[in-house]
Amino acid sequence: MSGRARLTVFAAAASMMAACALLPLTTPNGWLFQALLCVCLQSGIGAAARRVPLARPLTVLAQTLVSLIVLTMIFASEQALGGILPGPAALTELGGRIRDGLTDVGNFAIPAPVTPGIRILLVGGVVVIALAVDAIAVTYHSAAPAGLPLLALYSVAAGLSEGGAQGLYFLIAASGYLLLLLAEGRDRLSRWGRVFGGGPAGGRPGRPAASAAGGTATAPMRTGRRIGAMALGIALVAPAVLPSLGTGLLDTNRGGAGSGGGGGRGGSVNLVAALQDDLNQPDNHEVLTYRTDSTETGSMYLRIAALDRFDGKQWSPSGFDTEEIPATLPVPEGLGAGVKYTTVSTQLQADGTYVQGLLPMPYPATAVRAPGKWKYQPEGRMVIGDHGQTAAGVRYTVTSLQLQPTANQLAEAPSATGRIAEQYTKVPDSLPPVVAETARTVTQTATNDYERGLALQRYFTSGQFVYNTQAKSGTGVDAIARFLQTREGFCVHFAFTMATMARTLNIPARVAIGFTPGSQDSDGTMSVGLKDAHAWPELYFEGTGWTRFEPTPYRGTEPAYTQTTTTGGNNERDDTAPHGATTTPAPSPSASASCAPENRRPGDCGQPAAATGNGSGGGGFGPPRILLISLLALLALLVPTTPLLWRTRVRARRLDGGGALTGGAVGSGTGADTAAVGPGGSPLSRRAESRVLLAWREVVDTGWDYGIMPDDSETPRRAMARLIKDGRLSGQAAASAGTLATAVEQTLYAPHPRPTAGLAAEVHRVRAGLHDAAPLRIRLRALLLPRSSARLLWSASARWFSLTQRLSERTAVLAEPLRKRLTRRA
Repeated sequence: MSGRARLTVFAAAASMMAACALLPLTTPNGWLFQALLCVCLQSGIGAAARRVPLARPLTVLAQTLVSLIVLTMIFASEQALGGILPGPAALTELGGRIRDGLTDVGNFAIPAPVTPGIRILLVGGVVVIALAVDAIAVTYHSAAPAGLPLLALYSVAAGLSEGGAQGLYFLIAASGYLLLLLAEGRDRLSRWGRVFGGGPAGGRPGRPAASAAGGTATAPMRTGRRIGAMALGIALVAPAVLPSLGTGLLDTNRGGAGSGGGGGRGGSVNLVAALQDDLNQPDNHEVLTYRTDSTETGSMYLRIAALDRFDGKQWSPSGFDTEEIPATLPVPEGLGAGVKYTTVSTQLQADGTYVQGLLPMPYPATAVRAPGKWKYQPEGRMVIGDHGQTAAGVRYTVTSLQLQPTANQLAEAPSATGRIAEQYTKVPDSLPPVVAETARTVTQTATNDYERGLALQRYFTSGQFVYNTQAKSGTGVDAIARFLQTREGFCVHFAFTMATMARTLNIPARVAIGFTPGSQDSDGTMSVGLKDAHAWPELYFEGTGWTRFEPTPYRGTEPAYTQTTTTGGNNERDDTAPHGATTTPAPSPSASASCAPENRRPGDCGQPAAATGNGSGGGGFGPPRILLISLLALLALLVPTTPLLWRTRVRARRLDGGGALTGGAVGSGTGADTAAVGPGGSPLSRRAESRVLLAWREVVDTGWDYGIMPDDSETPRRAMARLIKDGRLSGQAAASAGTLATAVEQTLYAPHPRPTAGLAAEVHRVRAGLHDAAPLRIRLRALLLPRSSARLLWSASARWFSLTQRLSERTAVLAEPLRKRLTRRA
């Protein structure tokens, strides 16, 4: 293996070894094999381009474009031109997946499920790092700076991951970098040839003699090791001094909002960020369908998780232990015998794109049957995916209770005591006084906890607050105080603020995240979309347990026990809230021409669509740029593959008997260019002679491709003898070479040549014999960079010379009258 080839291999290996540090961040990890495939292909293109050789920038460009094509084939093949080239639709799809990935990064906690968006970020990120390492270390001959992109990759992974396992990945990444440095040092030394020292000759065997300056031949290697040690020291220290990198996937606090319950287990999600993102989607993509035997679908809220811990910065689920799902779930905490209820059975089907690690269920569930690996968290009555299990595509059945408490039962409920009162009434010391003061003012006429909760709900739904999904999100104390001041927000603000205010009044409260009931299709199936995502507070009452309230105006359904008068049906309200930034203090209807009748559901209309970047304006990829990129990608493919494509085309023309090659400059020196008009006379014999000589030309060039140089001075028999010897041919391949030599001699020298059938098959047998006898390196060279493709350059050079000669003669003819006229005037 040459020094450059060795350096290419170690550059790819170093990139993949550093990429291993990303493994703890996701589950499963099959994406690493896709990244390995892309990196190997990218490195191979770089090696071929440097072998041609192409200019350094062109080499990097070729690798970039080929990598883009490969990523397109993996992630957007259906939208690609011919399933390969990244056309406008493919680039739009790639951009959409990247945006989805960035959203998923903010939504999921470690270890995150490998969604399509996260997969393209992982594979694409590793490919970009590998391209930078290959370009710096191999194309531009400087391995030490190539440690910077490797350091960036490892540092990001180290900053996000937890646990002592990261030390192992550091050793793997460090080993890859050291191997790259050693390979580069060896390559540099090999360019100088053997190093002779000027010291005494009596050095130990196997040890390099000292130089005249007192050094040794290994000094450059020692320098490389020192550089490596320094870089590794930086890599070791850098993660320790890096600042915090945000939330979601970048959040190592597994008990935070990003964990979605279950102590940060696989598939957990930043529910607040995901909820706002869902509400601002331009399309109400269906994520869930269900059928139920309930007659009151308006109250069928599908609950995902309960957030019960408030530390002043955010609401999040407590990290309670999970257990195997029991056949029958325990009776809901606090539920007494006097509350009426109906047992409901619901069959649910999650969409394949719904990758949350929590099952949406009616509350309170009493039995859950779901395929896969799931755990039950008793405190929040949540079902949580285990070891990367998500709800995507899962069909499951839930049995639940549809509670029907009365207003009197809630009003007569005693105040909570014990663990519930202690745990669920805590508020942080940093809570601004305005929150408690507002709660006391709103409930000053109430005489019990139920009336206080009802007063808080009416305060938010009285028309003083504006529903706006574009409002700045947040669940901390500052966000709550800001919401009470601006009176503008969406369900997150209403739910978290009411729960906090209830706690200041010593009412146990928490926040539930999930979906409103959705809409009913013609066949009775309920459809739940992204815009049905919702948050609501749950207040605790002895004898009833955790009870839903609905403070968000124009969203969802107010429970019957919170209404002074019932309106019948499911009490659904039309969503007439302004879903965007507005200065109007009161809600008013907002029409939109783009809102189709079938989408006119709560939360669908009047809401500005989130920017998706799918258009061609705004600095995006317009048709001219896309066309240019596609042409450059095609050129990047054609440049390194031109010898292969040309050789394949020439072989097909020769063996099909398509006539002599143009230009006459590609002959093999055996008289092939003139033999077609030699002895024979008839058109049939001339065609047969042409076939023989084309087959001869092909077998000579095939031998050249496998390293056997053609010799114009040799006879056909002597040329074939050398081909058999140097190509180590035997058996049928050697016999075919002899047959070809005999056929050429007949054509060139016999008075009446006899046509020889099956020459194409003879050529194929000789080629197969050369291929089988050659080592792998020669085989690849013969396939990708055949030596006989030099004839293409010779032909192009001859054509260029002929063209310039004709232009020169034509110019001289045109200039002659002018020259004569000037001569006469002189």
